[in-house]
Amino acid sequence: MQAIKGLEAGEYHGVKKLKLSCGLTSFPKEILGLSETLEILDLSGNPLSSLPDEISQLKHLKIAFFSDCNFKTFPEQLAKCPALEMVAFKNNAMETIPETALPNLRWLILTNNAITSLPASIGSCHRLQKCMLAGNRLTSLPDSMANCRKLGLLRLSCNRLGSLPSWLFKLPELAFLAFAGNPCAPSFADNPSLDEISWLDLSVTKLLGEGASGIISQGVWMTEAEQKDVAVKLFKGEITSDGSPADEMNACITAGQHNNLISPLGSIKGHPDRRGLVLKLIPPHYTNLGLPPTLETCTRDSFPPETVFSVKKCVRILTGIAAAAAHIHERGIAHGDLYAHNILIDDAGHALLGDFGAATIYGKGHGYDKDVERLEVLAFGHLIEDMLSLAQRDVEGESEVLSEKVDIVIEALNDLFQLCTTKSVEDRPLFTEICDILDGM
Repeated sequence: MQAIKGLEAGEYHGVKKLKLSCGLTSFPKEILGLSETLEILDLSGNPLSSLPDEISQLKHLKIAFFSDCNFKTFPEQLAKCPALEMVAFKNNAMETIPETALPNLRWLILTNNAITSLPASIGSCHRLQKCMLAGNRLTSLPDSMANCRKLGLLRLSCNRLGSLPSWLFKLPELAFLAFAGNPCAPSFADNPSLDEISWLDLSVTKLLGEGASGIISQGVWMTEAEQKDVAVKLFKGEITSDGSPADEMNACITAGQHNNLISPLGSIKGHPDRRGLVLKLIPPHYTNLGLPPTLETCTRDSFPPETVFSVKKCVRILTGIAAAAAHIHERGIAHGDLYAHNILIDDAGHALLGDFGAATIYGKGHGYDKDVERLEVLAFGHLIEDMLSLAQRDVEGESEVLSEKVDIVIEALNDLFQLCTTKSVEDRPLFTEICDILDGM
């Protein structure tokens, strides 16, 4: 965090990143003096409501954050910033986006505003890969968005969409879709319930982690028969970039138990102010398979450079995740965030899929259920590609016969990758078919 006095005194000359949160009510003109170097500008948390025309002078500006500000209208001035790739206006109570306002972005964040419609000009954002629209008042999407052929991740949760457009299921790179909390998604009342566990029977021992939707702690569940170590997740109330914590909880309950899911044991009753779940406690030797996407990779995970797995372990990881995906889609649930960073693995390659923050209960028996599944199959295809990039191809001392077997498996994985990532969405296999293919390797 930098200080406005330092900016005014010229102390930040030559910086690439500037972050100011100091009650700004107007855009400091001194920022324009950084035009030769500034790439990332973060003015989140200030009561700003407008930008000057001169912001276009920031010719190297790639990323701009204006979350938790007071922009009621998307500022048209940003459209003239030549290098801009990513913009965030989360939590602004924004209502309108003028037709001429959108730059040709890769990443657009408009979570938790009051936007009722998108401009048709969004279809001209041909580079758009990631679009976060959860928590608005959208009743439809402009047909021009069908031209956003690079779109890989789309968050539509907690809007007012009565239906999904057919072109959505023809976007060749869309792999991560969330639309829970809309009229077009079934209500939770149609889905299974879970055993209730009294808050009085739980004791929380230590914090394990905190995400956008809630806090996870290690705890003890005390029953008449035993004391059981568990994980306790207490949900926050606010809308996240993926959607509503309540929808996450409902999807997790509906998914139920599976050997390759981080499964719920019960829902918490009697907590003074939070909803929550009791989950199986994952042993500490399980680790995250990958790291979240960076600003550079956008919609793709990253991995530590030293990461390498045997081909056998890669196949076991993929087989487990395919089985988990087949299980939830059989129950009419899309995970929405099928990424390596949401997968835990042990040394043997047993995999657990977690984090239902972007999950959608879409139901079965309507026109697009298989289309929803085939979008997620593309996400699985990306995971196959990741595993192939991490696979150890040549092992010293390996016999020629074993080496040939490894080559055959790698070729089979490449073939499966091609099937899962074909641009023709309707030609992709379903997860039950993918499971059969992996079981045969």
